[in-house]
Amino acid sequence: MNIDTRIKFRHLLCFIEVAQHRSFAKAAHAVSVSQPAISKTLKELEGILEARLFERDKNGVVLTQAGQAFMRYAGPCVQALRDGVNTVRSGGVQGGQVRVGVLSTVESLVIPEVIRRLHERYRGLTISVTTGMSTYLLNKLRVGELDIVVGRMTDNPEIRGLNFEHLYSESMTLVVRNGHPLQAATGIDRQRLADYPWVLPLTGTTIRQYAESFLVQCGISLMSQRLETLSPALSRRYVLLSDAVWIAPLDAVETDIKAGVMAELSLGVQEPGGSIGLCRNNTATLPLAAQWFCEVLREVASELVAERSAS
Repeated sequence: MNIDTRIKFRHLLCFIEVAQHRSFAKAAHAVSVSQPAISKTLKELEGILEARLFERDKNGVVLTQAGQAFMRYAGPCVQALRDGVNTVRSGGVQGGQVRVGVLSTVESLVIPEVIRRLHERYRGLTISVTTGMSTYLLNKLRVGELDIVVGRMTDNPEIRGLNFEHLYSESMTLVVRNGHPLQAATGIDRQRLADYPWVLPLTGTTIRQYAESFLVQCGISLMSQRLETLSPALSRRYVLLSDAVWIAPLDAVETDIKAGVMAELSLGVQEPGGSIGLCRNNTATLPLAAQWFCEVLREVASELVAERSAS
């Protein structure tokens, strides 16, 4: 079947903006048209598709089942056109742009090395990195605003319909600053751990579930004095300034441990911490720059696995 030529770029753009903002008014502002104009454009699109794409709820407008199905193709289609224009304008296969979503818990170790190698190998390559929680990043991937997402996300229901490729498993560890009172203890009294502030991931996140599993295995109750955050930078700075104990993903602290800035506290328990991998939308064509990113990411992850296995 031929593509219905009545569908224009403006139809797709308005549809994507309303889906993203969940508001006709905000979407109209984003594309610099009036709200009646965007409503008219969407009614035209619904007429062409012979399906209702949105319905209202208490928080604004949401996609219907038909709207969700159409989004799987409209988002990547619009982004593919943008990528094509940018590729031609940039002139040459050594350039281009890759848009990567990175969960904050894995941004410290592997990703900087991937970017370093890419910039050594390809001239004019722009790497745009967005950090945040998995739900936020996976939604941006689904609508074509990101090319790939990297991190721990297999337990998130938003991953349904997307492709996940396992790279390596990441364990959780217990760390303190170098010179912490517990560091010199021979055989840590687990009851003493309650004497110090703790740093934990945010409640409701996948990594928090692994952290709580770690506590349960150690027979440690959740402390009331704690910092809850997904920011590695904030967690690191607070731990280095205080006597706080941090349940951290190994990626976030391995460099500091090797440098002697932080020290691991061994309680004889290991929490696997889950699968780190890359996620992509199979309905979208992966831009060449994104393919380069995936290749180098696999390369760096493979070396990390080998290094950890040898140690």
